[in-house]
Amino acid sequence: MENKIFVDTSPIIYLLDEKSPLRSKAEQIFSRFLNSQDKLVTSTITCMEYLVFPYRTNNESAINIFWKFLTECGVRIHKIDEFTAIKAAQIRARYPYFKTADSLQLAAACVCGCNLFLTNDKQLRQFNEIACVILEEFTDF
Repeated sequence: MENKIFVDTSPIIYLLDEKSPLRSKAEQIFSRFLNSQDKLVTSTITCMEYLVFPYRTNNESAINIFWKFLTECGVRIHKIDEFTAIKAAQIRARYPYFKTADSLQLAAACVCGCNLFLTNDKQLRQFNEIACVILEEFTDF
C-alpha cells in the first residue's frame, strides 16, 4: 500500500544533523519510507525553517546536504498557496494554540492528501484529520 507522508521540519533536522541524539531513529524511519512505495512531502515552510541555522552560521555544506536530501529522496515540496492558507486559518480557528507555521504545515499535509504527518511536536497529535506521529514514538502504520 502506498502512503503519502508529510515530513515536518524536525525529523529532517534530526536526520541531517550528525550530532542529533535522534539521528539513529530518524535514519531507521526514513530508510523504511525510502524502501517502500511511500511518497514523501514537505513544504516551503520546512525549507525556510531548516535553512535558518545554516544560513546564520554560513554553513554551505548543511545547505547543500539539505537540498541533496530532498532531491535524491524525491521529496515533493508543497508551495504555500491560498488554498493552503485558508486550510491553515481553519486549523488555527479550531486549534488556537497551534502556531502559525504548524498550522501551515498541517494544512499543506491536508491539501496534499497525506495520510501521515511525521513530526516531533507532541501537541500536534491532537489534530484529528491526519494521523500525527512523533518521531520518538513511530513504529509503523
